[in-house]
Amino acid sequence: MKSYLKTCTALALALGMTGNAFAQVKEIGAGEGEVNIIAWAGYIERGETDKTFDWVTKFEEASGCKVNVKTAATSDEMVALMNEGGFDLVTASGDASLRLIAGKRVQPINVDLIKSWSSVDDRLKNAPWHTVDGVHYGVPYMWGPNVLMYNTEAIKTAPTSWKVVFEEMTLDDGKSNKGRVQAYDGPIHVADAALYLMTHKPDLGIKDPYQLNEDQYKAALDLLRQQRTLVGRYWHDAFIQIDDFKNEGVVASGSWPFQVNILKSDNQPVASVFPEEGVTGWADTTMMHVDSEHPNCSYMWMEHTLSSNLQSDLGVWFGANPSVPAACTDGSGMQTKEGCTANGFDDFDKVHFWTTPTSKCETQGDQCVPYYRWVSDYIGVIGGR
Repeated sequence: MKSYLKTCTALALALGMTGNAFAQVKEIGAGEGEVNIIAWAGYIERGETDKTFDWVTKFEEASGCKVNVKTAATSDEMVALMNEGGFDLVTASGDASLRLIAGKRVQPINVDLIKSWSSVDDRLKNAPWHTVDGVHYGVPYMWGPNVLMYNTEAIKTAPTSWKVVFEEMTLDDGKSNKGRVQAYDGPIHVADAALYLMTHKPDLGIKDPYQLNEDQYKAALDLLRQQRTLVGRYWHDAFIQIDDFKNEGVVASGSWPFQVNILKSDNQPVASVFPEEGVTGWADTTMMHVDSEHPNCSYMWMEHTLSSNLQSDLGVWFGANPSVPAACTDGSGMQTKEGCTANGFDDFDKVHFWTTPTSKCETQGDQCVPYYRWVSDYIGVIGGR
């Protein structure tokens, strides 16, 4: 994680540097034969995991663009890979997207060339994690909550609070939660601690879990150090977390609906909830590298991602919400209105979406702790410091 520190420094210097940015691509030509994408696990499926879920094969046949995918486990890894280069696109969450914009690693998108742009959810079109000074730097892909996943045999009554992963307690099976919970292996997890404190220590005055002054930040780190005594493993690989819930005795953790759905499909005793404190979440955007070698295939792929059948099936597969609302109701894929509701589609305003912390912040008089501190200090927390 130390290698990511320098990627954060540019953010403090450059957010607001966009000014007169213009989209580089003026028209879409013939495809270049391939497109290289950095994506979250489960985001780009070609039927290899489950033959029912395949939104790559037909695209490749129609466009002539072979889709090559590099899976990344954290936002910091995505930023590092984009800094190295050699990729065309990335499905970036909000805690990476602004860093990529500030670091000039991604280029503005000409939304006039995205024929399906009008179908995008109005709540996402101008979202601040991909739109700076009115300039779009990506195409919304998928969004969802970070839910509390738990083992229903160890925790028989659905938990109402994140307390089960932050404070030691005896569970319904008569055993302590110590060593049986997990936490996310990424600095953005500081926000989950801050969100918990918003409810349980309101005197701290936290208004936004990504905007923390020194005292609020210290309280969040103290809570994370307390959590460290409970955590059996810090997770970042979705499939390792799935295995840990199946075979390693893990009983509670923040997670994505993706893991919940896979474990349920395997008849594992798991469930998930939105705790009373609320949830953090992610809204992911397909962004294009400033030096993309395959811009035409990239634009073709971005347009393809907005097809309602892809959005519908991806929503079912990942347990998330489409960036195209019609995908919930038009019957083009597997998703239904009820399915979108279950995934939290109507709870958009209740989700505190990942974003990149900066020193300039509205709620704390521009006296907030910037992200590079989150990175270095979270490394310390995980290391027991």
